[in-house]
Amino acid sequence: MSEIIDCPSPNFDDRSLPVSILVLHYTGMQDAASAISWLINPTSKVSCHYVVAEDGQVLRLVEEEKRAWHAGRSKWRGITDVNSASIGIEIVNPGHEWGYRPFPEAQMTALTPLVAEIVRTFDIAPANVVGHSDVAPARKQDPGELFDWERLARLGLALPRPGRSLADPHWTDGGFLLALDRFGYDVADGPAAVRAFQRRWRPEAIDGVIDGQCRAILLSLLLDRERGHAR
Repeated sequence: MSEIIDCPSPNFDDRSLPVSILVLHYTGMQDAASAISWLINPTSKVSCHYVVAEDGQVLRLVEEEKRAWHAGRSKWRGITDVNSASIGIEIVNPGHEWGYRPFPEAQMTALTPLVAEIVRTFDIAPANVVGHSDVAPARKQDPGELFDWERLARLGLALPRPGRSLADPHWTDGGFLLALDRFGYDVADGPAAVRAFQRRWRPEAIDGVIDGQCRAILLSLLLDRERGHAR
């Protein structure tokens, strides 16, 4: 793993839960300097544990044992204080508002071992390596549909997209949302939860429509978890 530069943020407090989640974000600002300046500004009330720049430079803003303020109002698998239970990584990218673009190779090359080290240190399950949009579907879109989740999945650091022997269970839309809740999503805003699911698991078509492919992917994810193949 490349050298990590300390760039302390004052925006943190103490955890009330053990770490069990890793949340990946994009910065969503015009450039890295603006994002870092905001994340270390005491008036912003936001922070993260790490920032990964497009050239692969990694900055540490908050020590891992502390609670960084990155997830905001969020929920994952019944946990509503996601900040207390998670490590947050901000990946420099202008995001959907400022010209969303693919994540460069140098950035992904630096991010991958950082994720691996965090997952190893805290024994984080692949199913709990998630995007900000997964834990806050009504508010967030990051790290977005261009993020290379499969790269992490090939190394066992995140769940892979199901692709074999998919079968449509023909749930009603209500049944799909119940299954989505069971998997871990906050479904209080149903359409937003569906779009978040698609952004992560079917990024080529984020239309908010519950179709047979979405149902089949979710069923496969749930069955894998129940069989112990995906914790």
